[in-house]
This record gives sequence, C-alpha cells and structure tokens, in this order.
Amino acid sequence: MLTVDWEPRFRRIFDLAVMNYRAKVRGADVLFGPEETAFLKSIGCTARELYDFVEDWCEFREPSPDIAVRLAAIRRNYFLTEQHGQPNGAPIPETDFPARDAELGGFRWLPRIIAKARAKLRGQLPPDLMYGCGGDRNFLRQVRIDPVEFLRLVWTAENNDRRILEFVRERAGDR
Repeated sequence: MLTVDWEPRFRRIFDLAVMNYRAKVRGADVLFGPEETAFLKSIGCTARELYDFVEDWCEFREPSPDIAVRLAAIRRNYFLTEQHGQPNGAPIPETDFPARDAELGGFRWLPRIIAKARAKLRGQLPPDLMYGCGGDRNFLRQVRIDPVEFLRLVWTAENNDRRILEFVRERAGDR
C-alpha cells in the first residue's frame, strides 16, 4: 500500500475532506473511511491529525494545505526511517505535556511546543492535541519560525533543548 508518490493521494483526501467539512460533515470518523484511514496509517498519520488540519484550514485559513502536506512528509519520513514503519506506542497523556504558560529561556509556550513536536514525530500526540494549533501558530509567528522548519529542528536536535532554544533565540531577535 505504501507508495513513493503518496503526496497526491494525501492532497486528494485533504481536499475532499475540506469539501465535506464545508458541507457540514464533521468528525474524523465520518470524514475518512477505512481506505483513507489505512492509507494515512501507512504514512504515520491518523485520521484525527488530518481532521484537525482540515478543521483549522476551514475555520481559520491556516495552516495551509501545503503546510499540512509538508508536516505529513516529515512525520512520514520519521515514521519510515526512525520507526521503520512501526507505530511507537500509545499516545502520551495530555496531562504529561508542559502547561501553556511553561517557559524555557524566557519563551512562554516553548516547552509545550517542543513536547508536541516530539510527540508528532513519534506519532504519540493525544487526540485532543494538535501540532500546529492556534497556540503553536501564534508562538511560531512571534519567533519567526515556520511550523515545518520547527518540526525538522526538533527532529535533528533530538533531545537537545538547548540547541532548540538557541535557534529560537536567534530567529526571534528583538521580538
């Protein structure tokens, strides 16, 4: 089922979900059938993750479909290279994530978005959290970092929060 040319199919599923969402069809379990869900699973994505991107695109016009594809590409690459196509266990409980007001190096939200990015990479986001949500987008705009770039940074930095903090400080400049 896994093909090298997965992006056009992902985009078709996204576009159809947008059309159905705008027609008042709501819920990941309704928007995506077994075939779509199986495809998403094969690239390390859940129906709920894609639903969250569709919902935010329809309601807030962000993140763009292109951003959703690029984030899915990073997760897919991580899933295939680091996890060898095998899921990495159950979602992390939402209560285990840093609070919204937690700070690192004077940056409020940074500990939370780092934890969410790591969970996104590993496929362990709980259903009620989204990497790229409104809070994440707000934080990333303030520090002048694209959500795709930040997810790649977290992957390459592994568990080195100092490296992530230095990058954020450099990009944020005088904010």
